[in-house]
Amino acid sequence: MQPHLQLDTSPVAHPDNVIAGDTWRITVLDPGLVRLEHSPTGRFEDRASQMALHRATPPVDFTVLDGHLLEVHTDRLHLVYDRGPFTPHGLSVQVKGGITSYHSTWRPGADVENLGGTARTLDLVDGRVALEPGPLSHHGIAVLDDSTTLLLDDDGWVAPREPDSSDVYVFAFGLDHGRALAAFHALTGPQPLVPRYALGNWWSRYHEYTADSYLALLDRFDDEGLPFSVAVLDMDWHLVDIPSELGSGWTGYTWNTDLFPDPPAFLQALHDRGMATTLNVHPADGIRRHEAVYAAMARRMGVDPATGLPVGFDPSDPDFIAAYLEEVHHPLEEDGVDFWWIDWQQGGVSAIPGLDPLWVLNHFHWLDSGRDRARPLTFSRYAGLGSHRYPVGFSGDSVTSWASLDFQPEFTATAANVGFGWWSHDIGGHFEGTGDPELAVRWLQFGVFSPIMRLHSGKDPFNRKEPWSFPEPARSIMGRFLRLRHQLVPYIATMAHRAHHAHRALVAPMYHDHPHVEAAYEVPNQYAFGTQLVVVPITEPIDEVARVGAARAWLPAGTWVDLFTGVAYRGDRRLRLHRPLDGIPVLARAGAILPLVARDHVTSSTDVPDALEIWVVAGADGRFDLVEDRDDDNWATTTFTWDQDRGELVIEPVTGVVETTPPARDLTVVLVGCTLVTRVRVTVDGGHGDAEVVVDSGDPPTATRHHLGRVARGARVRVEVQGDPTRVANDVVTATFELLDRAAVSLPDKNLLHELVRTSSPADAVAQLQALEPDPTVLAALTELLLAG
Repeated sequence: MQPHLQLDTSPVAHPDNVIAGDTWRITVLDPGLVRLEHSPTGRFEDRASQMALHRATPPVDFTVLDGHLLEVHTDRLHLVYDRGPFTPHGLSVQVKGGITSYHSTWRPGADVENLGGTARTLDLVDGRVALEPGPLSHHGIAVLDDSTTLLLDDDGWVAPREPDSSDVYVFAFGLDHGRALAAFHALTGPQPLVPRYALGNWWSRYHEYTADSYLALLDRFDDEGLPFSVAVLDMDWHLVDIPSELGSGWTGYTWNTDLFPDPPAFLQALHDRGMATTLNVHPADGIRRHEAVYAAMARRMGVDPATGLPVGFDPSDPDFIAAYLEEVHHPLEEDGVDFWWIDWQQGGVSAIPGLDPLWVLNHFHWLDSGRDRARPLTFSRYAGLGSHRYPVGFSGDSVTSWASLDFQPEFTATAANVGFGWWSHDIGGHFEGTGDPELAVRWLQFGVFSPIMRLHSGKDPFNRKEPWSFPEPARSIMGRFLRLRHQLVPYIATMAHRAHHAHRALVAPMYHDHPHVEAAYEVPNQYAFGTQLVVVPITEPIDEVARVGAARAWLPAGTWVDLFTGVAYRGDRRLRLHRPLDGIPVLARAGAILPLVARDHVTSSTDVPDALEIWVVAGADGRFDLVEDRDDDNWATTTFTWDQDRGELVIEPVTGVVETTPPARDLTVVLVGCTLVTRVRVTVDGGHGDAEVVVDSGDPPTATRHHLGRVARGARVRVEVQGDPTRVANDVVTATFELLDRAAVSLPDKNLLHELVRTSSPADAVAQLQALEPDPTVLAALTELLLAG
C-alpha cells in the first residue's frame, strides 16, 4: 500500500508493563486497563489491530504476587490468574474503589453489565436496536474482546490472527468514565477533526435532479435565507439505466450527462456558493464495461478491456483497493468531488475471513482522503470498534416515525461511549411516514443539536424536506432552526477540538460528567451538547389539549436557563419539560458563555466569521475558550471571561496563529437572564473599538443585546454592566398566560386557572391546581413553570 494509506501506530507495549508465561501474557496498559492474551502456541501479537493501534504506554505502577495464583494489583484493579486457559474458575479481574464486588468482578464468559456503544446501522429500524458493548459500565468494569479482529501489517494491509487465540481488554475504572474514555482513545486513537463545512446544514435527497434544477433549488434556499454548507447527491448523479446484461444500476461511477452535462462546471458552481459536495456510491458490483474508467481499471487489474469482462469488487486485494481509489475516485475528485458517501449494504463477508468490506472502504477511503488535505472525510456506516477514526457516520435509511425519532437521541449520545461522535442521521426520515409537519419539525430541532445536521428524504415525490413544503407555523420554525445551526458553528467547531484533544464527544450522555448520580443514567434521550449546553429533544407528539410536547429530564445542581424561553430552573432534580412546537429544551448553566455567528450575518459559509454574538448567561462566573481554524493546523484562541460579582465580561486578545481570525470583527454581547441591565460601558485596551452601544431587549427572552461595533483582534475588551446583572426571577404570570392561551381549554377555565396563578404563591397555586383537576398535561405544564425556580 502507499504510505499515505497507512495509519500511525505504536502497538508494542513497554516491556515493564508485560507479565508473561508460556501460553499467556498480561499487559498492564493503565492502572485501570489490562490486556489479556492466551495462545496455545505461545505466540503473542505485537501488531496493531483494527481496534487497537497504540499499546506503547509509559510504565505503569503495579504489584505482582507470584504464588500459587498469580495476582496483579494496581490502584484500580485486582487480577487473579491460575496461569491456565482463560476460564471462569481460573481468571478474574475485580475493580477497586468501593464498587460492589459481585457486579464489579469479571470472569471469562461472564455477561457483565455494559452502558453500550453503538450499532452498524439503523436501516429499516422502526424504534430501538441493540447496541454493541463499550468500555463503560454502571458497575465499573467492562470488557472489549479483540480476539477476532484482523491485524495491521507494517505495509498497512491486514493479516489474520493466530487460530484459537484470545485477546481481551478489561476496563476497570469504576465510575471514572472520563478516565476510561481517555484510556480507550489512548489505545484506539482520537476522533479526527472534521472540516468546518461538515458542521453546517447538509442538503440530501434521493431525487433525479439536473444540474439546473439543483442550482435553482440552492438559489431558492438563498432567497429564503436558508443556509446549507454540504450538497449531497444521491445515486442518480451516475448512470443507473444500464443494459440488463450488465446487472443493476445501483453501482456506478460515470456521470449521467443527460442530467449533468458539465460535471466540473456544476461542482464549481457548488463551490462558488460555499458548498462542499459528496456523491453516493454503492461499490458492490465493481467496474463494468459501460463505465468511463473501465478500460483504465481493467488494464490496471490485468483484464483485457476488449473482453468487456467486469472488474469485480475485491476488498481482499490491496492492488484492487489502490486501483479503485486511483483510477475510479481520484479523477472525480479532480473534477471537484470533496468526499464520498459510501453506501455499502452487502454484509460483512469477503475472501479473507473476518475482513469486513465496509471496514476496508471506511479505512482506505478515509486515509486516501487525507493524501492532499489536513481534514480527511468519509461518510459511511459504522464497522466496529475503532470506527470513530473514520468520520462521518451514516446511520442508514431511517423509517419516518415517532419511534425512530425517539431512539435517535439515545443512540447518538451512547455512541460517545466508543468515541463515535459524528453520527449523521436521515433527519426527517428516509421513507414511509405521512408527511407529518410536527414530526418533521421535532426531528429537525433534534438535528440542529446533533453532531451532523443532514436533511434527507427517499425517492418519493411526496417525501420532501424543503421548509416551504410544510404549512405554517412549521415552515417558519424550520427556517429559524436551520439558521440557528449555522450560528452555532463557532461553538461546535470548538467542541470538535475538545473531542479530538480531550476525547469528549460533542453529544454525550449525562452520566459522562455525573457518573455518581443515579438520575443521570435515567434520561437516555437527554445529553450534553458540548460544555455549555444540555439538550432534551421532544420526541413525542403534542398533547391535543395542552398543545405542548413533553420530555423527561434531569438537571444537575445549579441554575439552568432555557435559551428559547428564558425560564430558569433549579437543578439537582428530575423534571418533565413541556414545549410548544416552536421550542426545544436547550438549557445553559448559569455562567455559560456561548459564541455564535451574529444573527444578521448567517450565510451558507462555515468559515471563521466576521461577526460574533457572545451569549453570557448571568448568575455565576464563567469562561469559554473559542478555538478557530481554517481546516488546518493554524489555530487561534479567544478567551471570554464573565465575572458575576463585578458584572464584567472580558474579551482577551486573540492568541495562537492570530491571522486565522479577521483583523477586526463586529461584536455583540447578549446578556441572558439580566433584563435589569440598561446599558454597558465598553473599554478597549491595546486596540481600537467603536464604543457606541445599542441595547435591544427580549431576544432571547430575559436578555439584553449590546452591539459593540468592530473590535481589533489584538484588543482586550472589558464590557462592564451598568445595572443589576443578577438573574431576574421567572415571569411566571406571563409564561402561564401564554401556556393557557395556547391550550384547548374553555375560556372560563383559562381565566380561573390564570387568576389562581396570579394571586397565589407558587406552592399554594400548585396545591389548588391539584384540587381543580384540570387536564393532566395542562396541570403538569403549569406545575413545571410554577416550580421551575
